[in-house]
This record gives sequence, structure tokens and C-alpha cells, in this order.
Amino acid sequence: MKKKLLVTLLSAAMMTSLLGGCGGSGDSGNASTPANSDNSANADDSANADDSANADDASGDAAEGEAEPDAVTTVGPDSGTHMEMWSFVDLHNEFYAKMLEKWNEQNPDRQIQITFTTYPFGDMHNKMIMALQTGEGAPDLCDIERGQFPNFLQGQPQLYPLNDALQPYMGDLVQSRFDIYAKDGTYYGAPTHVGATVMFYNDAIFSQYGIDYTNIKTWDDYTAVAEQLKEASGGEVMMTAVDTGGTDWLWVTMAEHGEDYLDAEGKASVPASWSKMLTMQQGWLNDGLAMVSPEGQLDTEGGRQAIMDGKIASFPKAMWYMSRFVQYMPEETGKWAMAPCPSFEAGQPRSVGIGGTGTVVTNQSADPALAADFIAYAKCSEEGCIGIWENLGFDVCNTSVWSNTDITQDTSNPYIAYFKTNPFDVLNEIKDEIGAVSVNANVFTLQDYINTTTLNNIMESGQDVTEALQEVTDYMEIEQ
Repeated sequence: MKKKLLVTLLSAAMMTSLLGGCGGSGDSGNASTPANSDNSANADDSANADDSANADDASGDAAEGEAEPDAVTTVGPDSGTHMEMWSFVDLHNEFYAKMLEKWNEQNPDRQIQITFTTYPFGDMHNKMIMALQTGEGAPDLCDIERGQFPNFLQGQPQLYPLNDALQPYMGDLVQSRFDIYAKDGTYYGAPTHVGATVMFYNDAIFSQYGIDYTNIKTWDDYTAVAEQLKEASGGEVMMTAVDTGGTDWLWVTMAEHGEDYLDAEGKASVPASWSKMLTMQQGWLNDGLAMVSPEGQLDTEGGRQAIMDGKIASFPKAMWYMSRFVQYMPEETGKWAMAPCPSFEAGQPRSVGIGGTGTVVTNQSADPALAADFIAYAKCSEEGCIGIWENLGFDVCNTSVWSNTDITQDTSNPYIAYFKTNPFDVLNEIKDEIGAVSVNANVFTLQDYINTTTLNNIMESGQDVTEALQEVTDYMEIEQ
């Protein structure tokens, strides 16, 4: 059984580009193909560097646990309890190092020294799997990408429960973001961000044509405004862009309808609401209200160029996409705003968390309770989440930060300064509406098929939606 699980995990880990996300190793600014550009499936989005840059395919050496690190740094006093920590994003390790310094200042009797190692995405996950399965060589702490995480929960997780360490903060945390790193009521990962999906819209464009975007509440409203925009702009500006290489839109509709990828047996299936969303999008294309996203989705060079050219007036993305605006589109400052996504019916949830990285403590740690307390402090305390926001630009999981005016009203912050709406105002509006979608290896297969075949057939070739989704169902019945 152990050998079978190892083979399964290694196979899943090799598929690094299918379900990677905190914006990064998956949905990337550098994504070039539909299959590996899905935001919902990507590794952690870093404010200043795509994780996808580290999402290299695992090599034979990596599979043997011989991955070479990209960077190694040791922080903390020699007298402290020594620990090892792995990540696939150097910026994450830099953040943890800053929080370690604060921890040591505040905990003179619980000093920690950590050696931080950054590995390429695929190499790190493979090396971690090997270490856990063989029972030796694992670090005390490790970042595990959202799409990879289910692989580490199979069987009896070789990870340390975080429930006790998280307890002091749980009243302020976005529960749905912790549930995706849990099994049977036990939390094994601490998230880096919420990844709440919102609608980004170009307020300058809508104002130019005398349209108030804030009147939009439902998808019917959205379509009606799209028709207004088409008439007012003479068809020069599209209301949105629909993806052929990403499933963000489908995650949104799943959350709105309380649906999931997985049934009770863990098999992936086609949610009923997909037909509604895809039929609506196909109608937009037929009526000249939308365009197909350049290069398959908007977190690409071509997608961002279309945004800067004023061709696209709005689109849904996780809030980590703020970093793409600030980093790649500074000339758009002051034009764009955010709002909750529309819903098919009033009262439906209007957001879903996309992407993410869960930090774990392994069962090989010499002092797992100390490691758990540190990572809970670093990622879940108000102080830690302020650091995540200021250093990485993520929508943090501790909601006490969302009402801390010293943070939310700090106009020197590049994200607050960039947008016409305050990001925290939008977060507070959807606070109780942020859903979660389950993923596992079966979802890898499903999303790969959708991104390489289904969406292209519907959006580019005009295939009947019902027919296309039936093909997905038939395919998954064979694959599962």
C-alpha cells in the first residue's frame, strides 16, 4: 500500500502546471499554454515574482530526492532550536525570516533558528513526498502549493496537526481557507492568503461612456451593461474576456451555487452550473459583447496588453491579481476599481478563494509544537498578516486586519493607492461569501481536459455547450 501511495503521489507531483496557485506557480504571468495557465490551479502568487518561474518540471534527479536548492539562508541565534524550512518562492522565505526575527524578540524563552531553502517548484514537492514516504529527510516546515496539497492528505497524513497552534486566532480567520488544508476536522496547513475572487473593472472606461458599473448586481445586469457599452463605444470596447485556458469563471459559478468538483467518493464531475455560465459566455461572444482572452487567459503578457489597450472593461480574478496591475501595468493607476462578482440570483455567494499555499509542519520535526506555534504566529496572527499584506500584497486570512484603519487607510500602500476602490472595503462586503472548491488528482485530469479541449471548442469553435460538457463527463468516466 505504501509503495502504491508513493507512486501515486510522485505522479501527481510531476503534474506541476495543472493545478498550481497563490497567484503563481501555476497561473502565471508567464503561462504560455492553456493547460498550465489556469489560475485556479497554480502555486502561490507572489507580489513581485511569479511562482510559475519556479514551476519547473521535475527531473529524474528530483524524483530521487536530489534536488538542488536555488537559495539557502539561516536566520536566528545559534542557541535557538534549529529547524529547516523549504519553499518554492524565495519571497515567501524572506517573509518568514522577517517574522522569525519578530518571534525571537517576543519569545526570549523559545528562540528558534531556521535554515530557509528555496527549491524549484516541482523539485521541492517531489523531494518532500520522498522524504515523508521514506520517513527521513523532511524539513520541520514546508510550503505546499494548493493544488498539490491533497496528495499529502492521502492515507494517514505525515504532517503535524495545527489545531492547537491556530486556536488563538481562529475567531478572526476565514474558515473556508483553512478547510482546504484539513482532513477529518484536523488542520494541516496554514494559508498565505484568501485569494478572494472579485470583479476588476475599468471605471475610467465606464465613466467615459456614462455608465455606472456599481449598479450591476446580477449576471443579467452585467449582460445589459455589456450591451450599453457595445452601443456607446461602437463595439470598440468589450465588456470582458472569456478564458480558454483557465477556469476562474467556472470556480465563481460553482461557489455561487454551492457546488464542488468532487462527489462523496472523491470523483471529479461536471457541476450543473457550468452549463449556465458557459452558455452565457458563448452568447456574449456571439453578440459581440466579449472577446476570447489573448493567450487563453488574462494573466499573460497578451492578456495584460489587451487590458492596457483599453479593449477589456472588466474581468473576474482573485485579489492577488492586484500585484499584476501594480507590477506590470503602472500606467493604469487610478483607472481600475473592484466590486463583488455578479451572481445569477440575488443572495448567492459572490466569491471563491483561488490558489494558495499551505505551510505545514512535518511529523519529522524534533519540536513540532514549537514549529506549529511559529508558523501560526507568522501567517495567522494580526501582526503576521499585516506583514503578509505589506510584503507580499495578499488578501490576508485574519479579518481583524480588514478593519484595522492603520492598515486599510494607509494611502502610501501601493495597492491602496492604485485602485479607485479600497480592497478592504470589497473584502468586508464579501466576508461571509467566500467559498472553497475541493481539488484532488482527479480534478487535475478534469481541468487539464477542460483547458486543452472543452473551453476552446465552446469559445473558439462554437460547439454546443451541452454536447461539450457531455464529452467531459464521458472522458472522466473513462479516466476515473
